[in-house]
Amino acid sequence: MDLKSQPEPNISALLGARIDAGDFPSAVYLITERGLPIFADALGHAVVDPYRITASLQTVYDLASLTKPLVTGLLCACRIDTGELTLDSAVAHYLPEFLRTDKQMVTVRHLLTHTSGLPAWRPLYILAESERNRVLSLIAAEDLEYQPGMRVVYSDLGFITLGFLLERLTGKQVSELASREIFAALGLRSTFFNPEMALQTGIAACETGNAFERATSRDMGTPEYAKWRENLIWGEVHDGNAHFLGGAAGHAGLFSTAYESARIAAQFLAAQSEILSPRSCEAFRTNMTEGLEEARSIAWQLAATPESAAGPSLSPDSYGHSGFTGTSCWIDPRQERVFILLTNRTHARSLPFANINSVRREFHSLAVAALKTQSRTGER
Repeated sequence: MDLKSQPEPNISALLGARIDAGDFPSAVYLITERGLPIFADALGHAVVDPYRITASLQTVYDLASLTKPLVTGLLCACRIDTGELTLDSAVAHYLPEFLRTDKQMVTVRHLLTHTSGLPAWRPLYILAESERNRVLSLIAAEDLEYQPGMRVVYSDLGFITLGFLLERLTGKQVSELASREIFAALGLRSTFFNPEMALQTGIAACETGNAFERATSRDMGTPEYAKWRENLIWGEVHDGNAHFLGGAAGHAGLFSTAYESARIAAQFLAAQSEILSPRSCEAFRTNMTEGLEEARSIAWQLAATPESAAGPSLSPDSYGHSGFTGTSCWIDPRQERVFILLTNRTHARSLPFANINSVRREFHSLAVAALKTQSRTGER
């Protein structure tokens, strides 16, 4: 991607004010239109403790749940495109562990749209007693919280399952599939799972220990656990289940920069994708959960969802996702725009972490306004 871009003063002022308020120590943003970067800036410090490192446009962030659409969703869409995977096939067709009375009707579509009935989260590293090969069986043994297709409940367990499904289908780890079919195919150099230690100073730091997961696990009444991380999580995946699963899973583990995140996001746009067919790209703007709590397509939330982080300025069929560490990606297919906002809200801050959805909504509104002004004045 051509790196020519400029800061947008109003967006930079907004994010600078939130940094000063303590919502997050750093923020990097990028807005592209028709594949060209228009606005970009880096503010604050990617690392505050143990010493300060200024954020830059090259800073790598733990994208957290952006892994779901940018890796798992994209890998699944590639296989749906070729017929290797079918949306309405039973998950049990690929994973015999799901051959249970309550789960035989769970489909690939249910997992991709968060309508499977699986719970949102479980501390699998505790429940599996440190045995990775038990994880899929544990998920399959979970009671469904509702009948598949009847509700939208965002589920890490569903996308962890999709990661296992891809591994069974291909005989390769998700990280290997992503490296070959996405990162290498697009010529990405700063996108990976499990960063090398030598790259640490170029990566934004996360939480010290897993205080949030620890508190959530305690509230669920989970057995005591002696292996909590107490150190600063910096250069390794923040998510506890992804860390337990080797740093790469269907729901989390991806690291990237703003520019390379936008490069992957462009693969979901029919006019720009080098990986998917135009027909497949149409599915990402199609509401597959009409009448339910959220408007969902394959791996993405639609802007038509009430109170979504898209805000009022993006078209209703725009689609996006956020990550727990403070990251987000939204795509407006009508205008062929990609909006990337990366923060590390879990770093150098005690609980509770700031809810930054209002910041995301204002970011999108300011960006759209700036694009309209620039277009009207003929600056591009």
